[in-house]
Amino acid sequence: MTETRGPKPYHPPKAYEPPADRSGPDSASESGPKSAAAEKGARGGKGAAEAPKTAKAAKAAGTAQAARKNSGQEAAAAAVPAPRTAPRTRKARLRVAKADPWSVMKVSFLLSLALGVCTIVAAAVLWTVLDAMGVFSAVGGTISDATSGEGGGFDLESFLSLPHVLLFTSVIAVIDVVLATALATLGAFVYNLSAGFTGGVELTLAEDE
Repeated sequence: MTETRGPKPYHPPKAYEPPADRSGPDSASESGPKSAAAEKGARGGKGAAEAPKTAKAAKAAGTAQAARKNSGQEAAAAAVPAPRTAPRTRKARLRVAKADPWSVMKVSFLLSLALGVCTIVAAAVLWTVLDAMGVFSAVGGTISDATSGEGGGFDLESFLSLPHVLLFTSVIAVIDVVLATALATLGAFVYNLSAGFTGGVELTLAEDE
C-alpha cells in the first residue's frame, strides 16, 4: 500500500515575547543589596566630590585669617612712630684756583654803587630827623654865641643845610664806588698770583640729605 503525503500546514512566526518579571522574595532579596550598594556608592562619590570643596573653603578661611592678622600687625606698626634717624651730611672739598678780574670788577662796582646810594638815603633821613628834633638850631645857636665877635659868629645851620649835606655825601659815595671797584679788581689780580704758588683757598661745602 502506498502512503500519500499531502502538503504541510503553514504556521506563521510568533512575535517576540519578553520574559516575565520575576516578582517574589528572591528578586526582592537580590535587588535590595544592589540598591543599597548603589546608594552607598553614590554617597561615597558625593562625599569624595565635596571633600575638595571643604579643603578649599578651609584653606580660604586660613588665608583670610592670616591676612587679618597681617593687617593688624601692619596697623600696629604704623601706629608706633618710627625712630628718627640723624640726617646724613655730604661734604665736598673745593678749591678756588682763579678769580676772574673782570667779573670781580663788575660785581664790586654794583655792590659799591648800591652801598653809595644807601649812604645818601641814610644821610638824608638822618638830617631830616635831627632837624625835626631841633638839634641843628640848638647847636648852631650855642656855636654862634661862642664865636660871636666883630664879624659875627659861625652859622652852623647854613653850613649843615640839606643841599650841602647831600652834596658832601654824594662826593663821598662816588669816591667809595671808585675806590672799592679798583681795590676789588686789584685784589683779584693779587689772588691769582698767590693762587699760582699756594694752590688757592680750599672750601669745604656740606649738604644735608
